[in-house]
Amino acid sequence: MPVEILMPTLSPTMEEGTLAKWLVKEGDRVTSGDVIAEIETDKATMEFEAVDEGILGALLVSEGTSGIKVNTPIATLLQEGESAAQPPVAKKPVPEAPPAAAVAQAQTEAPVPRAEGERILASPLARRIAAKRGIDLGQITGSGPSGRIVRADVTGAEATERPNTTTPEEEARVAMPMPPPAPTGASFDSVARLYVDRAYTEVTLDGMRKVIAARLTEAKQTIPHFYLRRSIRLDALLDLRKEINTQLAARGIKLSVNDFIIKACALALQQAPAANAVWAGDRILQLEPSDVAVAVAVRGGLFTPVLRDANTKSLSTLSAEMKDLASRARDRKLAPHEYQGGSFAISNLGMYGIESFDAVINPPHGAILAVGAGIRKPVVSVAGEIEVATVMSVTLSVDHRVIDGALGAQLLKAIVRNLEHPVTMLV
Repeated sequence: MPVEILMPTLSPTMEEGTLAKWLVKEGDRVTSGDVIAEIETDKATMEFEAVDEGILGALLVSEGTSGIKVNTPIATLLQEGESAAQPPVAKKPVPEAPPAAAVAQAQTEAPVPRAEGERILASPLARRIAAKRGIDLGQITGSGPSGRIVRADVTGAEATERPNTTTPEEEARVAMPMPPPAPTGASFDSVARLYVDRAYTEVTLDGMRKVIAARLTEAKQTIPHFYLRRSIRLDALLDLRKEINTQLAARGIKLSVNDFIIKACALALQQAPAANAVWAGDRILQLEPSDVAVAVAVRGGLFTPVLRDANTKSLSTLSAEMKDLASRARDRKLAPHEYQGGSFAISNLGMYGIESFDAVINPPHGAILAVGAGIRKPVVSVAGEIEVATVMSVTLSVDHRVIDGALGAQLLKAIVRNLEHPVTMLV
């Protein structure tokens, strides 16, 4: 009988998606690992690969269809001699929701180990990714037909892999019923009634916008923000940047001010290592590498791709990596591991002429730096004389659960010092 091809789960937060583009047509023969469609998730547009061999039967969902729930049939796959007119395989009845305790137990159980010598079913692409990243396929439970491991399983395992340190007390807390969600504001009907005689366009939320709304609401309601502000003189940095760009123009290298800011923050996290931390439920994780996320505006929302080990990389390497990540973010081509993680973020609105603003912390990060524009203004020099300088205002939003005031001030002081003495970042 025909096999249903289901809407995949391509990211940890994905509940529904958009079928952006079919890369095959009805009647095409496909093999395991062939890319058959592009799926737009809440974060990115990702390739969807076949997990079985056969002939593509009916395309059940047309290109551009949005709001497709995970595990909804989107196509059928036929074997030799089968007809697309045959009914698809019968769906299993949906079981009733288990009690909360049972759900918690299922979520915390480790994958059942395979018997020694048992064959691991995995697509060729999943095997290549696992081999490249050193991931043991034997520890992954596949979501494809017959338990086959697909790419989303491998990338999902990489993004969520961590040692199991759950205590019985924590398991008991997880099993407790969750409180009802906090109000999100007035209902659509109550708001729309206020504008019944006014012209307007109703904009429905796509997956990305829904996630942004939920995460930022959660962040402002649950994270105790406090804010630290400093002004930074950029003259030395601008002079150094001009000299470097002149010398390296033949190699096609052009550094931005933001590249220096990324490097300055990465080094500052090493200079104030206790601030290189994230909030993990009921404890703090202090990280060793400086993994810095940078907000990138895209159509309909934003991404925060992560530059990993930024403290160890040169300015030119960071610049090239940032350009690549930003370009693929705007095309929604980032893989989940490229925008998940990190301990610190940068949001720069200086290019829009914004002098200062307060950014919302991106959980589980411990802090985010809001960067304003460099403005020419009179300042008092060390010698007590009035002179004109380029001054940039920055605001550090800090999670008080992770970083106390003195530690936050130490981190911001290190950032300012690195930017006002940029030559030290080249050593």
